[in-house]
Amino acid sequence: MTALASIESHDIAALMRDMGIKARKAALELAQVPAAPKEAALKAAAAKLRENANTILAANEKDMEAGRAKGLTDALLDRLALDADRIEGIAAGVEAVGALPDPVGRELARWSPDHNGLDIARVSVPLGVIGIIYESRPNVTADAGAMCIKSGNAAILRGGSESFHSSRAIFDCMVAGINEAGLPENAIQMIPVTDRAAVGEMLKLSDYIDVIVPRGGKSLISRITDESRIPLFKHLEGLCHTYVHASADPQKAVDIVVNAKMRRVGICGATETILIDNSVAGRLLPRIAEALVAKGCELRGDETAQAVDARIKPATADDWITEYLDAIVSIKVVSGVAEAIDHINTFGSHHTDAIVAENATATATFLNGVDSGIVIVNASTQFADGGEFGMGAEIGISTGKLHARGPVGVEQLTSYKYIVRGQGQTRP
Repeated sequence: MTALASIESHDIAALMRDMGIKARKAALELAQVPAAPKEAALKAAAAKLRENANTILAANEKDMEAGRAKGLTDALLDRLALDADRIEGIAAGVEAVGALPDPVGRELARWSPDHNGLDIARVSVPLGVIGIIYESRPNVTADAGAMCIKSGNAAILRGGSESFHSSRAIFDCMVAGINEAGLPENAIQMIPVTDRAAVGEMLKLSDYIDVIVPRGGKSLISRITDESRIPLFKHLEGLCHTYVHASADPQKAVDIVVNAKMRRVGICGATETILIDNSVAGRLLPRIAEALVAKGCELRGDETAQAVDARIKPATADDWITEYLDAIVSIKVVSGVAEAIDHINTFGSHHTDAIVAENATATATFLNGVDSGIVIVNASTQFADGGEFGMGAEIGISTGKLHARGPVGVEQLTSYKYIVRGQGQTRP
């Protein structure tokens, strides 16, 4: 553990329980805070991020040095790396969340049953306390903290050890902004230890934490699923597909596939498998392959794909179920939209999948048939992002189906309660 993470292991259970108690108290107070102070807090936090950019960059360099020494891949280092532009993007994202309409207190529905005359309203309320467990992306610290504040929830953050110093520096800026605006103390907390035992203890805090949001690889999600006593918004791996239909515009197909795979290979919205119709593979696949290879991408494919382009290496069964997070893509030639849908629903992670097509029947069949949180027509899978959806930011992409699915924005971080008003009615 680092100097910032010097708490003895036997004290971790007590530490986590104390954080839970503080978070519950803060959540009850924060739920009553109106929109203006929450927006002011996030504006102040954004200003602190900009003012302390050099401190954040110095902290990030510590993490980058440790990551290089540890042998992290280029893709993982890219997820970890910060620069001036990325810090500005983080600050702008916090401001954007602050400027969103307040999701708390919205009247979602209202009616009066004929048989009793009661006035019944369904009104949005915060979830309460949200625990966020994430790995190497330090920007999640700001995104998650901002979204929880905006939606009236207290947050307990657990960043990955790889981004410990970066996340802590960002967290300090968020707290400074919250304090400046007079929001409840402990509205956002960050676990100050890197010991993995803290995660185990966090997952036991069902008396204090209302939902856990895990963001990370398959092993992290599996562990949390197995151990958690608290409901989850699962952010499973991003095993995303782009399907090139026979009706695809050739230039759109090349541009979309290359962007979907290579814009940033280490994010969850990156395409990992390309599906292409047999009837156009001979004509389009060499163009797509050429563009990908020019960007440094390794190609792996089935026998039909290999026969079309010699640069495509043999794919194994594992390739269809692998989230590479690297400049590698698998390619399968399919007979049509039905086989493409079947492949995606069988091997995908229900995250984000796209079709490139001009045929309206094919796109409708794909949209209806693919069982994923986000289904896209004629655009890159890398648009799988709450900011790109106009949500300001997102706390993750939920691949589950209960409560929230797809980008989890501030509205998805609320629940509701029923407000019932009477005029003296008693039930017979």
